[in-house]
Amino acid sequence: MKKLQEQAIEVLNNNWTGSFSIPCANLYPFQWFWDSGLIAIGFAHFDMPKAEKEIETLLDAQWENGFIPHIIFHTENDSYFPGASFHRSDLHPLASKKYKSTGMTQPPVTGFVLEEMYKISNQKEASLKYIASVIDKVYFNHEYFYKNRDPQNEGLVYIYHNWESGTDNSPIWDDIWETMNPPEYTFERRDTTHVDAAQRPSKREYDHYLHIIEIAKEHNYSDEKIAELSPFLVQDPLFNAMLIKSNESLITLYKLIGGNIDKIEQLKKWQEKSKESFNNKLFDDELGAYIHYDLRNEKPLRYLSSSSFSPLFANIPTKEKADKMIKVMIEKFGGEHQYLCASFDPTSALFNPKKYWRGPVWINLNWMLFNGLNNYGYTDIAERVKQDTISLIKNNGFYEYFDSRKEMHTNGKAGYGGNNFSWSAALLIDLLEK
Repeated sequence: MKKLQEQAIEVLNNNWTGSFSIPCANLYPFQWFWDSGLIAIGFAHFDMPKAEKEIETLLDAQWENGFIPHIIFHTENDSYFPGASFHRSDLHPLASKKYKSTGMTQPPVTGFVLEEMYKISNQKEASLKYIASVIDKVYFNHEYFYKNRDPQNEGLVYIYHNWESGTDNSPIWDDIWETMNPPEYTFERRDTTHVDAAQRPSKREYDHYLHIIEIAKEHNYSDEKIAELSPFLVQDPLFNAMLIKSNESLITLYKLIGGNIDKIEQLKKWQEKSKESFNNKLFDDELGAYIHYDLRNEKPLRYLSSSSFSPLFANIPTKEKADKMIKVMIEKFGGEHQYLCASFDPTSALFNPKKYWRGPVWINLNWMLFNGLNNYGYTDIAERVKQDTISLIKNNGFYEYFDSRKEMHTNGKAGYGGNNFSWSAALLIDLLEK
């Protein structure tokens, strides 16, 4: 394992730019929100200054309303589409003046990342001092969500684009695409010049993605207008679980720092409302797990995905619900010929084990699942997730995602997407340390 760990460290160091990390060379040449957070966890184990700088650079791009964009374009680079000139973050009056970015966000992982960094640190006092210098920005980000992304005041925030979910082309969104008929856009994609097109979203899917951004741009990325007009408006269990987990971490960290009574009280209020709505609205008794809710069309999206189990990581389900979820996960996702945990239900006709978020295993979701299973005392299954994750990387390398079918892993060709992928390396380091 020592060799694997050394390789992971090398991947992270190679993807470090001096002030932030790129997810991988060529395919993703900028800074991504949730990638940066998860990468910092890996750095914390061997280079805390880099972990701290990673988060600092990310938070430096925060908008004046607390929003943090999903991509920050630190450099001019035409190897990625859609880039800064398409997204036009400057249309929003409170956008960062310092950095060009997208007008979308991603799962808010920063709160729990800071707590992970603190747990890993062997210089607790210095780490707490660092955390005290950045934590209010993270709190401000959470405040942005509850003020601007919760139109029904339920404690559940919406995403207005599939890219905000982090699970870009999941079959969950197919129902929403059927309600839309976007124009055919003419554009030159760059991702398929680096990676086999069979592993990426289709051209027609991209038309939908771009159309939603065009609507947001037309209204200068106004949250109010987006809530009113975006054809895509979803309450996502993964996104909301990350927010709830990060709230929990902020409460812990603020208590360690001392003071901040008002912020702690507010975080507790958010938590109470969010968890109650989450369990009442997003848990599907019949399916035995959490699902997405389409707020635009007021209907549940009744599919099982790795996101369905992410609430375990945030301590959201009761023990009874957790038992139900794990039974479903093992029955549908955990067969003897499957690596845990596929990103989409392997028993579904929509399952595609090679195509991005339509079936492959992703290391970040496995890392959450490992921690969540341990939270609830399922240490045996947690260990299986850990060993599956190690096997995938050992057999194939540090890829972006992996085929969930065991029979595909005979010749090291079942890792897909970008190679030498930062969060795969970072989270493997963390798993090996646990």
